[in-house]
Amino acid sequence: MAKAHVMLLFLSAFTIGCLVVGSMAHKDHIVGGSKGWRLPPNQTFYQEWAQTRNFSLGDKLLFPFRSSVYNIMEVSKEDFDACTQKNVTQRFHAGPAIVELTEPGPHYYYCGIGLHCEAGQKLSIDVAATPAVDDASSSATMTGPTTAAPVAGFLAYLLFSLFM
Repeated sequence: MAKAHVMLLFLSAFTIGCLVVGSMAHKDHIVGGSKGWRLPPNQTFYQEWAQTRNFSLGDKLLFPFRSSVYNIMEVSKEDFDACTQKNVTQRFHAGPAIVELTEPGPHYYYCGIGLHCEAGQKLSIDVAATPAVDDASSSATMTGPTTAAPVAGFLAYLLFSLFM
């Protein structure tokens, strides 16, 4: 019973935090859409997902995944192409993970567990310094104050399902 109360308190605080952060005009991109961050159905799945979106400074990538089953590595282009871990910029072992895009230019991510990268669980994006004026991905991503509630609900559901 105490565990449920602690979880409810945590989810409430998390939701309020998302509402505050979500009031900014940046976009939250749920990587992989409804499939999330997992072994893809084909090797080009995540690249096809990214091609329909515009990524700008201040946007966030939300990687929904289960800890110890998947992870996220931000790596150099060379490591991305070869699925090696010689030049790792960031590691995220606990899911779900949120990555804020703070540097313009190309960014490379993959799952470093087993042969997941070789199977296509990898994503490369190009982050623009300014938001695109005509964003064709508006239906796939959420912006402004409307972002907080769906993202908070989605992440709360993930956390609840992982811990309960």
